[in-house]
Amino acid sequence: MTADLILFNGRFSTLDRSNASPEAVAIANGRFLAVGRARDVEATAGTTTKRIDLQGRRVIPGLIDSHMHIIRAGLSYNLELRWDGVRSLATALQMLKAQVDRTPAPQWVRVIGGFTEHQFAEKRLPTLDELNAIAPDTPVFILHLYDRALLNGAALRAVGYNKATPNPPGGEIVRDRNGNPTGLLLAQPNASILYATLAKGPKLPEEYQKNSSRHFMREVNRLGVTGVIDAGGGFQNYPEDYRIIEELHAAGELTVRIAYNLFTQKPKEELADFRSWAGKVKPGQGDDLYRHNGAGEMLVYSAADFEDFRVARPDLSTSMETDLEPVVRLLAERRWPWRLHATYDETISRALDVYERVNRDIPFNGLPWFFDHCETISDRNIDRIAALGGGIAIQHRMAFQGEYFVERYGRSAAERSPPIQRMLKSGLPVGAGTDATRVASYNPWVSLSWLVTGMTVGGLRLYPASQTLDREHALRLWTEANTWFSGEGGKKGQIKVGQLADLAVLSDDYFGVPEEKIADITSVLTLLGGRPVHASDEFSDLAPPLPPAMPDWSPVRYYGGYQSRAEAVAAAVAAAGARRVMAHRCHRTHPHTRESELWGDFGCACWAF
Repeated sequence: MTADLILFNGRFSTLDRSNASPEAVAIANGRFLAVGRARDVEATAGTTTKRIDLQGRRVIPGLIDSHMHIIRAGLSYNLELRWDGVRSLATALQMLKAQVDRTPAPQWVRVIGGFTEHQFAEKRLPTLDELNAIAPDTPVFILHLYDRALLNGAALRAVGYNKATPNPPGGEIVRDRNGNPTGLLLAQPNASILYATLAKGPKLPEEYQKNSSRHFMREVNRLGVTGVIDAGGGFQNYPEDYRIIEELHAAGELTVRIAYNLFTQKPKEELADFRSWAGKVKPGQGDDLYRHNGAGEMLVYSAADFEDFRVARPDLSTSMETDLEPVVRLLAERRWPWRLHATYDETISRALDVYERVNRDIPFNGLPWFFDHCETISDRNIDRIAALGGGIAIQHRMAFQGEYFVERYGRSAAERSPPIQRMLKSGLPVGAGTDATRVASYNPWVSLSWLVTGMTVGGLRLYPASQTLDREHALRLWTEANTWFSGEGGKKGQIKVGQLADLAVLSDDYFGVPEEKIADITSVLTLLGGRPVHASDEFSDLAPPLPPAMPDWSPVRYYGGYQSRAEAVAAAVAAAGARRVMAHRCHRTHPHTRESELWGDFGCACWAF
C-alpha cells in the first residue's frame, strides 16, 4: 500500500512500548501504515505521497476525553463568553463589558462554567452590583461550576423571577429583606434550578447550531483532542437534540470521534426511557466517527449526588435502589454498557449493592460498565468494582473545587480525592477526562497538569508526590486507556500500525517543559484519520478554514475559547497599557515591589504567570 502522508523529523511518543520512539510515520486510508525508521517509512512513498517536516516537535496520539458534554455544548458554544483560563476577574469583567456592548436585544450574555473563582488573582466572583453596573439592560447569566448562578436585573426580568416565584425542589432563589430575588441562584443541593433557568434563554437557529458545533469541535482539536465519549446531559433529549450532530456526521463535517451515552430526562420515568431507546439504537451502532456507547451518566435521578463541596453531602432518596435495580436489569439483559455519575463513596456502595444483586441473576460476563468521578471512593469499593469487571473514569473537577473540598473535609481527605494510585494498583480500567463544559474546563492540558502536579488551577497543592502520576502514565490515561470506555481497544489511542491515524503535534514538548507549563500546551497540528482538522504556526496552511462564527456578534469571533497565558497577557496589555507591562516585567524579577501597584484593578502583576 502506498502512503498518503509521511510525517518526519518529529519526536514521536507512540505509547506503543514495542516501538516507543520511531523516526517517521506513514499514513494511508486514515490509518497508520508504517511507524519506524525513516528509510523504512520512506519506502511506502509513491508519486502522490505528501510529506510534512515536523521540525523537531513532540508528537502524541490524539487525546480522548472519557467524559465531556460535547454534543450539548456545541449547540450553544457560539453564544458563550468563556472565562476558561482567564486569570484576573478584572480582565473577565472587561471581556463581559465588551460583549454586553456588542450583543443585541433580546439576546443574553452567558458565561457557562469552565472556570472557578480560585483561578482569579482576586479570588472572588463578580458581585451582582458589578454585573448590574456593566449591563443594566442586557441579560447576563453567569454559571459558576454547578453550585450557583449570577443573574443581573435584566436576566431576572427575562426569566420572570419575582417575589411570587417559589423555590424549586433542590434549589434556592436568594432574596433580599423584602423577598425580591437578588439574582443569586443556589443549587441546594442539585443543579436543576441552574439547568432550568439557563434553558429559558434564546437558542441559536439550526444553521447557527451547526456552525457552533463545528467551532467547538475545532476548539478542542486546537488542544489536541480527537475523541470524546459524550456523557449526555440535562436538557439533552434523544433523538431530538442529537439531530444537529448527526447531520454534521452525515455531511462529513465531524472533526472529533464521538461515542455517545444516553442520559435519561424524566424522573420516575427512567425505565421507560431506556426501554424505548433499546428499541431504537444498539450499543456500537454507527462508525468510527459517531457511534452509540450505552446508557448514562444519569441512570435514575434518585442516584444523582451532585458534587458541590461547599455544602454537606446530600442523603440520597430511600427509593434509590428500588429505582435503580430495574434499569440495571434491563441494561444487563439487553447487553447495554452503562456509566453512572457518583461523587461519594456512600452512593457507590449503594449502587454496588444493586449491581452485585443483578449480577447474581444476570452475569455481567465482560459487559463494560463504569462509575464516573469517584472523588471519595473507599478501597473496599474499588475492589468491589474490580471484582465485577467495572472501571472508573476520573475527571479534574478537584482542580476547580479542591479549595472547597479542603475547607469542608480537610487536607488529609483531599490527598486521595480521588485515590488514583489505588485505583490503578487494583488493576481495574481507569481513564481520564474533564466533565466539561460546565463544572470544569474542556482543556485536556489542565487535566494532565492536575494529574502530574496535584495542583488546583488556583495554585493549591492537593496531593503528595506519591499520589500523582508521571507524565507518560498521565498521557496514557488520556489516550489508550480511554479506549476501554468506548469499546475501541486496539483501534486508537496509540501511534501504531493499523490504528486510526489520530495524532497531535504539540506547541511545546510535554515531556520537557517545566510542570507549571503543562497547562499551556496546545496543538499546532491535529490529524484525524490522517486529515488535518486543526493547524497553526508553521503548519497553518494545512487545515481548511472554518466559516466565521455565527452570529456576527458571537463571543467566539472576539475571544475564541480557552484563554491562554499569552492571550491573558495580550488582554492585559490592551487594557492596561505599556506602563503596566513594564511593571509586570519588573514584578517577575523583583516580587512585591511598588511597581505592582500600577496594576490597580488587575491585582498582583504575577496573575498572568
